[in-house]
Amino acid sequence: MTTSKNSPPLVGITGRRSSGTVFAGRDPRFMGVDVDNFFADYAIHIARAGGLPVYLPYDAAGPAIIDRLDAVLVTGGQDVHPSRWGGDEHVDDRMAADPTNPVSYDPARDHHEIELIRTAIEQSLPVLGVCRGHQVLNVALGGTLIPDLEPSAIEHYSTQAAPFAGDADHTITFEMGSMAESIFGSRIARNSWHHQAVDEPGAGVVIAGRASDGVVEAIEMPGKPVLGVQWHPEWQPDNDPVFAWIVAAARDR
Repeated sequence: MTTSKNSPPLVGITGRRSSGTVFAGRDPRFMGVDVDNFFADYAIHIARAGGLPVYLPYDAAGPAIIDRLDAVLVTGGQDVHPSRWGGDEHVDDRMAADPTNPVSYDPARDHHEIELIRTAIEQSLPVLGVCRGHQVLNVALGGTLIPDLEPSAIEHYSTQAAPFAGDADHTITFEMGSMAESIFGSRIARNSWHHQAVDEPGAGVVIAGRASDGVVEAIEMPGKPVLGVQWHPEWQPDNDPVFAWIVAAARDR
């Protein structure tokens, strides 16, 4: 879709689908239904940057939806199923596809987001992946993941602090001349809330930023408006410039 320069560009935002049983403790009438969940902070920041946020349920898929959008934002969430990237498929049964478990694998979400990413890139739409979305972006293009980070000087996944606290507790250094460097500068301090990370980059993907312990924090596709960030820009106390970037890229297509 080519939006008028005077109209806010449409930015599609992915989410997750859970069983209504997660709410059954509050209201048993939700038993047996599915509920789509979207963190509001993504939409809030896209709107502040001048875009028009549009939530994308799993049913909004393929070229038909991409034709109506100006950009795609793939959000955070549960781990990508290891079968998608050649990892160990003998996964813990407790992490199998269980829509009542908000941290379980979700093969339907994996399929939905991978197809969105591939179609968006084919049609030259800007794509931004955040945390899980950063990892899905790499997987969609044939890359692999580190299934569980080894302990390091940086606590990438804190079980004590709330993820939305936004504490900028580690430094990321960007590759000179990268698109990421043009957006963020050479170094920034950001939050961290993940236990997996990008390992081998996918086809056409390059590593654009790393934490001081070597963990990949940003990936991009040279010559394309495609960017993945491992941190959570929607939970930063300041206004992360990545939202202005995706809206500007959507407007400029």
